[in-house]
Amino acid sequence: MAAPARNHVWVGTETGVLKGIDLVKKQASNYTEISSLDRSQEVNAMCFGDPQESEVLLGCRDGTVRVFNTEKSKFTELHECRGGEGVFRGLGVLDNALVTCVESGLLKVWKEGSNENLEVQVGPGVEKMRLCDAQRHKVGTGGKENQLKIWDLQRPEEPVFRAKNVRNDWLDLRVPEWIRDLGFIPESDKVVTCTSYHQVRIYDPCSPQRRPVLEVLFDEDPLTALSITPDGRSVVVGNSHGNMGVIDLRKGRLLCVLKGSAGSVRSIQCHSSMPVVASCGLDRFMRLHSLTDKKLLHKVYLKSRLNCLLLTSRDKWEEEELTPVMADEVKEEEEDEVWKKMETVADKSSSKKRKEAQKPDVVDATTRNTSKKKKKAV
Repeated sequence: MAAPARNHVWVGTETGVLKGIDLVKKQASNYTEISSLDRSQEVNAMCFGDPQESEVLLGCRDGTVRVFNTEKSKFTELHECRGGEGVFRGLGVLDNALVTCVESGLLKVWKEGSNENLEVQVGPGVEKMRLCDAQRHKVGTGGKENQLKIWDLQRPEEPVFRAKNVRNDWLDLRVPEWIRDLGFIPESDKVVTCTSYHQVRIYDPCSPQRRPVLEVLFDEDPLTALSITPDGRSVVVGNSHGNMGVIDLRKGRLLCVLKGSAGSVRSIQCHSSMPVVASCGLDRFMRLHSLTDKKLLHKVYLKSRLNCLLLTSRDKWEEEELTPVMADEVKEEEEDEVWKKMETVADKSSSKKRKEAQKPDVVDATTRNTSKKKKKAV
């Protein structure tokens, strides 16, 4: 029986490979058969199947959802979740049912053992669908020319909140909309979005206005991913140029920049309790930054272009890995004792060389004797 896969970061790639990273042991493992890879298995969305993180769900390009069991270290289930057009733009779990949303705007709740699945049309051009962690029945959607909408899956007839575009610019032209990612602020009803026009916006459904209550510009390139810190005070955003920044959601200012990325950032996730943030993208690296001192803690090269990642909610990583490290040290000591007990075998050729080196130089002695006789004769 295979050992449980206790990884700290799970990464899905464009080639369809699920990779796990142990940050304490500094090891990366592949959990997909390389020989059976196909372009249709590209991982477009990921989520944990339960709070214990014993299952990792992968939303693939071909419309299937594969279930990886971390306790058994293998794929155990395959769900057919085809419907609509385009790839998965969101994946979640609600009361043991899968929630998926594709690019064409079809949001669907797949109830196990039931043919009557809930279907909601959220509008075309969807770029992101995300479930609220505090209230799982609340879902946020948005995309290209598809403004932010918040849905209650218990009453899916109409969205409970529909955002309104900002006012026209100084030329009285309509401002284009293109939401790339969104997130729910903890212990609040507010929602944060990032756009392809390098805007970070906060919407408050409790406010009488449907326009954003705060807008911040970051850099000049399209923003592609975001993640909100556990305290809800800041948001980490990344853009298509590889730049990452931490923005204060209360004052609307840039706190710091996290350096190191060299390609478009595809996925960002903050740890639920530790001050660290993981990111991955097209440069094939998974990076872990510290939010306290901006340092790059880990950088792992994973060979393939990376689409999405999941960061474990466990903490005290070093303590949980103490036992394996001690076992390795004991094993090394046993190997050293075995090597010490082994007899040394002398090399005959080397011993001959040593003996020849110890012999006096005969040629030099004879030449010295002849030279002495010549002197006496003279």
